[in-house]
Amino acid sequence: MADPADPRTLRTRARLRAALLAECELRPLDQVSLSAVARRAGVGRATLYLHYDGLRALAVDACADVVRDGVDALHAWTGTPSPDTPPAPLTGFLTAVDRRADLYRALLPDGGGGPLGTLLHRELRARSLAERLRAGAPQPALAASATAAAFTGLLADWLHGEVAQPPEEFALNVWRVLLAVHRAVR
Repeated sequence: MADPADPRTLRTRARLRAALLAECELRPLDQVSLSAVARRAGVGRATLYLHYDGLRALAVDACADVVRDGVDALHAWTGTPSPDTPPAPLTGFLTAVDRRADLYRALLPDGGGGPLGTLLHRELRARSLAERLRAGAPQPALAASATAAAFTGLLADWLHGEVAQPPEEFALNVWRVLLAVHRAVR
């Protein structure tokens, strides 16, 4: 494997991530080939395999920023959260996701799986668990799992048109669902 701190490694990985995302704008992830990604990135397949074990590993890495943004957006509140006002970063996150909905649909299939769903669920669960533990809230593991599952599933359904709402309305409704989950777990 390549040295992750080497600037050449960082540049190559960035090109590979960008190439994968560009390919996913044209076709679903399951129809993207490693050859097409390598070609678009201007590297050989052998170079791709120096950096990633395969397409799934590359997709998970390519999704890291959107996942981080989503997790941060859900935790961007202070004081007592109001059910009438979702955090502004949550609305901003969903608006940005909506602009690239085709891409994210390719990475977050129905049901919330795929590389984006798996990573989002894991990262959101970890952050929620840490915050509930820090706050001394009851049943932190249950609430963290429920939060991660609910948000990941709702996001997937929204992206696939099962929940037809503009980003602002969806942000408010998701926020209310998540607050209800936290209130229910006592």
